[in-house]
Amino acid sequence: MLPAGSPLPDWLTWLETLSPKEIDLGLERVQAVLERLALPLPKHVLLVAGTNGKGSSVAMADALLRAAGFSVGAYTSPHIIDYRERISVRGRHADDAEIVAAFEKIEAVRDGVPLTYFEYGTVAALLLFAEAALDVWILEVGMGGRLDATNAIEPTGVLITNVSLDHCDWLGEDIETIAVEKAGVMRSDKPAVFGAETVPQAIVDHAAKIGAHLLLRGRDYSLDGVPQPGLGGEFQVGNAAAVIALLKAAGLEAAASDDLVAAVLPTVLVTGRGQSIHQDGVEWLLDVAHNPAAAGALAGTLAAQRGSGATRVIVGMLDDKDIEGSVLALDEHVDQWIAVTAQSHRAVPAEELARRIANACGRPCMIADSLSEAMESAQREASINDRIVITGSFYLVGPVLEQLYSRPKS
Repeated sequence: MLPAGSPLPDWLTWLETLSPKEIDLGLERVQAVLERLALPLPKHVLLVAGTNGKGSSVAMADALLRAAGFSVGAYTSPHIIDYRERISVRGRHADDAEIVAAFEKIEAVRDGVPLTYFEYGTVAALLLFAEAALDVWILEVGMGGRLDATNAIEPTGVLITNVSLDHCDWLGEDIETIAVEKAGVMRSDKPAVFGAETVPQAIVDHAAKIGAHLLLRGRDYSLDGVPQPGLGGEFQVGNAAAVIALLKAAGLEAAASDDLVAAVLPTVLVTGRGQSIHQDGVEWLLDVAHNPAAAGALAGTLAAQRGSGATRVIVGMLDDKDIEGSVLALDEHVDQWIAVTAQSHRAVPAEELARRIANACGRPCMIADSLSEAMESAQREASINDRIVITGSFYLVGPVLEQLYSRPKS
């Protein structure tokens, strides 16, 4: 354990050393520590799983519930800029002292259980939520569902936003296999909303097998009358409709009234998801979009908002992602590709990324030696109506946002 009074950055660095694996799916370790903490649970726990749209769905559910007067804890991952983004209590990010205090309490009972970085943070969020005596916990699943640390808590309702190819090394190489993992968040006699139009058979079969109350778009709920959220992209209406269906099915109807939905949803924004920043006549559009399905959704946004200028895309991706599938989903809307190495030890080097983009798209891709060089090059070449898109990884979007936020306002 670190010395008393150690700051949060030191704790986060130390947590990375606790487990021999960065990703180690399984519930036993988290369950063991939770049993020792004996946390009281709230009346409502909402679990949000799926491949894409989880963070947006959590943000919408959180906003609607708080507007209806519920006290809410929301846990998301990964963060864009600051670790504290992951844990929100009553609409406020937990501060350093609160997170460190939670870490210290976990360490006092952990007794050698090798929690991963993600598992430790998950337990810390649950501890802070329990201490705050909240009405509702909203937990975003980190990966898959069946063996994810968040699934150690018994939910009262779940949302599976969609299923597409991502994290294939851990979850499986096809949609149905991945769907089996995500279906693991469903519970007997509890509502389970599926958000996408196309439903994997594994979702339907597992719901029937365990007796979960599966709600499907077009059969049990619709997009009719759902306003466009403040989040960019028409697809967010589908995410919003699924959130509303979840709240109603989970006994939280007060947060899903037509008047509240109309007033709250258009105000919801999520950092790094369809986020637009205008500086010096140029639009910077930031969207993580780290798999083909998410890139396809971003492509829809680019097509719908096509202006008279060029679209320059700065991209950085991790080595476990489908690079070719992601860039091909975007390519017809891109005038210039710029490859950069994202700020992660798992990032694909810019040179290799550029080569793979060029081979997939059949045209050159510029290589930037640094993020600053990529941003400066794109802005230097940009005309007044051009847009610069930042995409491919949380580990790229976050650092770009930090640089944009640090610029002096003109």
